[in-house]
Amino acid sequence: MNGRRGPRTILPHAVSPRLAEPVARAVARTGITPNAITLLGFIVNLLAAWLAADGRWLAAGLVMLVGSGLDLLDGALARATGRTSRFGAIFDAILDRYSEAAVLFGLVVFYEARGDLLQVWLAFVALAGSVMVSLMRARAETLGMSLREGLFTRAERVVLTALALIAGAWWPIAVTGALWLLAVLTSLTALQRLYLIWKPKG
Repeated sequence: MNGRRGPRTILPHAVSPRLAEPVARAVARTGITPNAITLLGFIVNLLAAWLAADGRWLAAGLVMLVGSGLDLLDGALARATGRTSRFGAIFDAILDRYSEAAVLFGLVVFYEARGDLLQVWLAFVALAGSVMVSLMRARAETLGMSLREGLFTRAERVVLTALALIAGAWWPIAVTGALWLLAVLTSLTALQRLYLIWKPKG
């Protein structure tokens, strides 16, 4: 961030080129475009959201991991085929946000149907916090600042949500616990990024 070093993220946000590039080259031979992979990942996450809303959490978590795996592939495919573009980057970012929101909305539908208002509010706060984390980065970039640091960015949120859904098939409390973590840690991450924007250079 303009020469400043901030706290790193918990999980890596990219697959090693040694793993991603061979897969991307193989996919490139099918003729599918990076934007098509992005759209497919979004559709898969919509399926995960529907499964979550229906209470089929094991399937929802597994499907969500598949959709998120596709999200790791589109960028590698774009680089392998020379199809990187500003539109592709923005299209990917937008559908990432919609994918995450869809799964959380699926949980809102599930809990609202059962009158569990606490979980509904937790999902809402988690969604708001997630949006603010992304907004901080986007606004920083408009000011010429690179802001990738953060305690709980999208990679961490996706992994936590998917694993909580899988565990929730046997222990429903896992999903409630994940919503608490998402609500608290996304809000803290938004504040962390605000601090990094404000922090003087040096």
